Amino acid sequence: MESRKSKAMSAAKSIKARQVFPQDTNHLNTMFGGTLMANVDEIAAICAMKHSNTTVVTASTDSVDFLQPIKSGDILSYEAMVSHAGTTSMEVCVQIIIEDVIKEEKQLAALSFLTFVALDKEGKPTTIPSVYPETPTEIWFHETAPARVNRRKERRVESKQSIEFLANARNKE
Repeated sequence: MESRKSKAMSAAKSIKARQVFPQDTNHLNTMFGGTLMANVDEIAAICAMKHSNTTVVTASTDSVDFLQPIKSGDILSYEAMVSHAGTTSMEVCVQIIIEDVIKEEKQLAALSFLTFVALDKEGKPTTIPSVYPETPTEIWFHETAPARVNRRKERRVESKQSIEFLANARNKE
């Protein structure tokens, strides 16, 4: 059996900077959650492709936690890293940071975890490199990943049960 390659978390780290404009906001002058989520999915997919060196698909958006309001005019930095790699899937963590370029300050505005599956040329799941941390932040995200992976597996079972229930309920209604 051939051993899998391993890559540093920093090898696939991806950053996207973007300013929030009025069309990105709601009636409260804060950023639409859907706009933020689209940007998160885009940078996370780029990160996952860089790690796997292949095409990827989003398997799930596990969480998007909004920690503080993001307002029109804010400059955001979306920072994505692969925090865990299974055999064919990977967890990508995206930190959304508000950068105050005048005061040279940064604040965490949101945090998101997504799962991607790497695909081969036929569209089938394919093996990816494992991942290892180097910095204290990377070590923390890497060490806490197994608990998130387990919660994700439990949630998938619950989702399948819900889908089965809804399919049966529709057939009876």
